[in-house]
Amino acid sequence: MTTFISFVIKETHHILRDKRTVMILFGMPIVMMLLFGFAISNDIKNVKVVLVNASSDKTTQKLVDRLNASEYFTVIHKTATPVEAEQLIRSRKADMAVVFSQNFANHSYDNTAQIQVITDAADPNMAIQQDSYGQQVIQNTMAGGISPASLKLLYNPQMKSAYNFVPGIMGLLLMIICAMMTAVSIVREKERGTMEVLLVSPVRPIMIIVAKAVPYFILSLVILICILLLSRYVLDVPLAGSIFWIFFVSLLYILMALSLGLLISVVAKTQLVAILASAMMLLMPTILLSGLIYPVESMPAILQYISMIIPARWYISAMRKLMIMGVDVGMVAKEITILAAITFVLLIVALKKFNNRLA
Repeated sequence: MTTFISFVIKETHHILRDKRTVMILFGMPIVMMLLFGFAISNDIKNVKVVLVNASSDKTTQKLVDRLNASEYFTVIHKTATPVEAEQLIRSRKADMAVVFSQNFANHSYDNTAQIQVITDAADPNMAIQQDSYGQQVIQNTMAGGISPASLKLLYNPQMKSAYNFVPGIMGLLLMIICAMMTAVSIVREKERGTMEVLLVSPVRPIMIIVAKAVPYFILSLVILICILLLSRYVLDVPLAGSIFWIFFVSLLYILMALSLGLLISVVAKTQLVAILASAMMLLMPTILLSGLIYPVESMPAILQYISMIIPARWYISAMRKLMIMGVDVGMVAKEITILAAITFVLLIVALKKFNNRLA
């Protein structure tokens, strides 16, 4: 155990002393330009709309048809009460609700009919765009026969952008620290020829790898705690959900990232290859295809499918639900299952390849 702790201390000294890993932050400008050119869109698309108290009269049906005809909206549900609509938004089965006032058709010609738009403001930019586009469709359709629609913002009534980027920054930082740094650290030992010396030491090879991952695991936990404290007490971002499940999902994500870093380190022979592989597989996809900055729904269909294999997409989605929306763990079961499956596959493949290299 003393020898194992010595390896952990040695790796900690390497982390504090070696500044070359900063190069990772400047590695992939060309890839970034290409991904920005194809993946980013400021327009909203395929917004799932639920109608509340919508009757079958001609006036209401005209507005419904106009919403469906728009390339931005798709009407998928009809409910009787706003509470039911909010539940659909909470479960991510809908993105926006259009609530019609009582006797809407009878009041549509005397300027007393009202429409309320309910949207999820956990992502303020998307909420503003959805409301703006929806208001344009409503006003153009009703042509003055309706008073301006009111807006109800769920989960982020102050429209603070921090509500959106804090979960995304958590996913990005944990991925960089755990996966990229771990991969570069192990490959550095191989490149210098010191890995062979470590492997013939009395400590089992797998323990050496664990010892190199432990400092990054601890560092990730410290950063996670700091982010949560800053988001709560400096940025006023609420921790609406269970702290236990927030840490549970984060620890699962950290383990997944460490497994991915180990896999990259086994495949790569030099630090340059490890950096390039990490940037191509982790940094750029995490920034652009995970929903960190722009919604996945606005990307081309092929990129939406590719984003399904990006672990950060599922972690960021889970954190937004747990931290901002305050849902219970059942609402993030899909994200947890996918992260667990990815972790299991990466860990098995990485350990198998590592053992094959030793054979």
